[in-house]
Amino acid sequence: MRAVVQRVRRARVDVAGETVGEMADGLLALVGVERGDGPSDALQLAAKLVHLRIFEDAAGRMNLSLLETGGSLGVVSQFTLLGDARKGRRPAFGEAARPEQAEPLLETLVAEARDLGAPVVTGRFQARMDVELVNEGPVTILLDTHKAF
Repeated sequence: MRAVVQRVRRARVDVAGETVGEMADGLLALVGVERGDGPSDALQLAAKLVHLRIFEDAAGRMNLSLLETGGSLGVVSQFTLLGDARKGRRPAFGEAARPEQAEPLLETLVAEARDLGAPVVTGRFQARMDVELVNEGPVTILLDTHKAF
């Protein structure tokens, strides 16, 4: 699984003009599921997200996790994170998991993050979404359970 994680002041996800997810301070994770990913990838990514120390402590150092700050986690499915644009001008998405594989793994990630104590909001799987956010810092981190980078 691959994620682009942004520390946010606020975020909102709209589908067809309806707000389906909204949050204040926390992390927004755009998540792509890769062919071959399994439940262990979802559990690993959930743990990484809620324990990632990218919030500032009293000394101004990035030393606190989402759980320690009481922030929320936003999870938005984004298969385009698996796009391969190394050849030509149109990305290939052959490494992205099929929807029937991806959706249960995203649900596992969300359930695990909630079990670990994080309030979680989500987008809507396979919907055209408008994602609005205020990136605080800015802080943006790339994660990959296969350690591709």
